[in-house]
Amino acid sequence: MTRRQAWGLVGLLAAAVIAWLVFAVWPDWLNAILISKKAFVSAILNGITLAGLYFLVASGFTLIFGLMRNVNLAHGSLYLLGAYIGYEVTNRTGYWLLGVAAGFAVLAIVGVVMQVFVFRRLEGDDLRQTLVSIGISIVAADLMLAVWAGGTYQITTPEWLDGALTLPIITAVRSNGASVFLTYPLYRVVVLAAAIVIGVGLWLMLHRTRVGMMIRAGVDDRAMLQASGVNVHAVFAIVFAVGAGLAGFAGVVGGSALSVAPGEDVRYLLASLVVVIVGGMGSISGAAIGALLIGLAEQIGLVYFPTYGIVLTFVIMVVTLAVRPQGIMGKAR
Repeated sequence: MTRRQAWGLVGLLAAAVIAWLVFAVWPDWLNAILISKKAFVSAILNGITLAGLYFLVASGFTLIFGLMRNVNLAHGSLYLLGAYIGYEVTNRTGYWLLGVAAGFAVLAIVGVVMQVFVFRRLEGDDLRQTLVSIGISIVAADLMLAVWAGGTYQITTPEWLDGALTLPIITAVRSNGASVFLTYPLYRVVVLAAAIVIGVGLWLMLHRTRVGMMIRAGVDDRAMLQASGVNVHAVFAIVFAVGAGLAGFAGVVGGSALSVAPGEDVRYLLASLVVVIVGGMGSISGAAIGALLIGLAEQIGLVYFPTYGIVLTFVIMVVTLAVRPQGIMGKAR
């Protein structure tokens, strides 16, 4: 048996165990160990849907930082600004989808402005990019605090996204023999579906289109791409716009699921950094894997290790860096 076949077998066994834990009726001793089946399955589902939100933020970050090598530590500020814009547009118009579109469009424009007037002038200078982007994030945080104060906002979702789905997962069996099925918020399922669709779309764009070919070529050999007649600056501006727009989109989506408040920019910047480091720089599939690992670690830790749950995230990052420094799906350079 080859090493790849062995890992495949381990993966199948792990999938079988997880499927049994999710769909089987638990014996009493297992409920005693893992609190309850409802708590366990809810933690898994919350971790997967949180991973979807992390992926939406990190996918834009991996395009900018992983592919273009632009150290944009203001990415969290783009997320928070998109959330505030989505909140204002939704509140003033009453249309949530319009708020989502505004969050993406406005932040895409902001991304183009940042790329043209800031990062284009600092190409190849990682230290200056880091310092300037930190300065931008500090200024942006103070400006947002001045405009929206320090309160917590919630973006109102439309009625068709309210409610819960009844999933085919039995959490308990009543004394009369009737099964109790798990219910789960519809909105979180929609966020996960959106993350999957966007992830597949980004992967297809990068690996199956001419634009994606130009982006990857520009990263690997910019001089040769420019010599072939391609406007490299325009390509990189488009990539930056998509990355910043995805951050704004994630801000509206995340602000609808959770909340909008000062400090969320730092949280999602750190999450994006960890996801990209674990998954591998410049890899969309790596960002998805990293987001899934970090989302599950956070939610499982919240249920079973509430005091030390945050440590799980950094354990995953440290182990990944020790075993595979370029990330799970990253390429050594």
